[in-house]
Amino acid sequence: MSFQMYVPTRTLFGVGELNNLHSQKMPGKKAMIVISNGKSTRSNYYLDRTEEQLNMAGVETVLFDKVEANPLKSTVMDGSLFARENNCDFIVALGGGSVMDASKAMAIMSTNDGDLWDYVSSGTGKGKAIANTPLPIVAITTTAGTGSETDYGAVITNAETKEKTGIVHESLFPYLAIVDPELMTTVPPKFTAYQGFDALFHSVEGYISNKANVMSDMVGITAIENVSRNLERAVKDGNDLEAREKIAFGNYLSGIEMCVGSTSSQHSLEHAMSAYHQDLPHGAGLIILSKAYFTFFIERNVCHEKFIKMAKAMGMEDAKEPMDFINALTKLQEACGVSDLKMSDYGIKPEEFKMMAENAMSTMGFLFTCDRISLTIEDCISIYEKSYK
Repeated sequence: MSFQMYVPTRTLFGVGELNNLHSQKMPGKKAMIVISNGKSTRSNYYLDRTEEQLNMAGVETVLFDKVEANPLKSTVMDGSLFARENNCDFIVALGGGSVMDASKAMAIMSTNDGDLWDYVSSGTGKGKAIANTPLPIVAITTTAGTGSETDYGAVITNAETKEKTGIVHESLFPYLAIVDPELMTTVPPKFTAYQGFDALFHSVEGYISNKANVMSDMVGITAIENVSRNLERAVKDGNDLEAREKIAFGNYLSGIEMCVGSTSSQHSLEHAMSAYHQDLPHGAGLIILSKAYFTFFIERNVCHEKFIKMAKAMGMEDAKEPMDFINALTKLQEACGVSDLKMSDYGIKPEEFKMMAENAMSTMGFLFTCDRISLTIEDCISIYEKSYK
């Protein structure tokens, strides 16, 4: 029953909690607010509301609004320079997983010299120790997908080397997180689905990984139940606050799962896809891979009982066989309108599979060590092939 758990972030969870930001103790006096390069944060007044709350707390703000989906190292470096030039002493990440991940990386580079890849430990990263404590982060999530408001990692793409990988450090736990489902009601249906499946797969991968333990299992199966049983409702009615709140809870738990357990190589395989194809949403890539990926483990008799338990958590109460999980997963993807996603729609070609498999293993090989059985390059290529349409 051994496990290790360290999740120090103070979290305000629930509908309307953004309104309580001003009453919290702030980690500094001048914040760089980081948002995406899209329009939704402004048009839905989330930025205005956040600025108002920070001003009420006596915090001066400046805005960095250039973060793209699958955030780039170059953007991180631009943001960290902006924070330095404006003498910011903390960062407010207002947005989804991309914004929160980019903000964590900016927090590192706002106080440390050199290039972000100097501090990345995998792939072509130099693996240098982070000498100076990163800027504190207040994470205000507007999506339910990555659990980045909970955990201590950031995933960034290096466009020069075609690497998409994580940087992990205990100082990257947000100082404060606000998880307000009210901010998620404006997420369009397809992105609600992509993000929801990302949250789901964090816990599914963790549940069958070799890092699983009693704590991660408890957290993971609860996350799986909350996300899977409410995602269709949120996709069909974005204003369904009850569904949004339960998915947000599942996503928050999936972040904790990554702290007390681990994800697995499915994430490595997807990161290789979006490293070469920047426009591929991470959640969409995971959906494309998911049935072939999990079937691979079922066919090799890996933790059959856990697959049955996950199928039951997803609503298939009479599940008796491991493949019932795949059936439940297929049914959910069909209900959410994402069962027909195609690699080819994003420009991915079969001749890239070997290159992507090698990229996944060299760039994020550490997640392959979390699998209960070892995948070969040929196994990875086969999973890509079976996922291809």
